[in-house]
Amino acid sequence: MARGKDPNPDPGWYYNTRTGEVEHLERSRSIDLLGPYPDEATARRALEIARERTRQADAEDAEWNGGQ
Repeated sequence: MARGKDPNPDPGWYYNTRTGEVEHLERSRSIDLLGPYPDEATARRALEIARERTRQADAEDAEWNGGQ
């Protein structure tokens, strides 16, 4: 994992989609990350949260398009 020493690290928690690991303070490339999340437990649920948000957005789009 390519990590650098950030003098002002983001205190959030991130889910790495490439490794499946949760990261905090020192992080991988942002293209591989979902977050930030407020805590480790929420970051571990990142994929579940993303799926639910996608389902909700799809339902809203369908409603906007007249239920099509």
